[in-house]
Amino acid sequence: MDLEQQAKIVDSIHDTLNGYVGQRLRVRANMGRSKIVENEGVLTQVHPRLFIMEVDRKRGRTARQSYQHVDVLTGTVELSQNDQPLFEPFIIDPSEEDEAVADEGSDSESSEL
Repeated sequence: MDLEQQAKIVDSIHDTLNGYVGQRLRVRANMGRSKIVENEGVLTQVHPRLFIMEVDRKRGRTARQSYQHVDVLTGTVELSQNDQPLFEPFIIDPSEEDEAVADEGSDSESSEL
């Protein structure tokens, strides 16, 4: 994926998120070192390169969390609403890509016989 494609995808992520401002979303963020944080909250603001959520904390408190659009692109941050992901994976794992190519190859071979 070249830089131009990545920029277009980040812009589309921005545009999509603009439609969800004020709505309740679930965010799953991979913080590294096997630490995955899951929160639920309201998408409050969308900026050109990041978005801000007001997430629920203990005892009725909330906290603001910001995430970058590029983290959605790379799969580090996943967003969902009502257990439905907002975005499909943009970057395919190389091992999954090889399996998909192998499956396509077996289909074409069987159709030739």
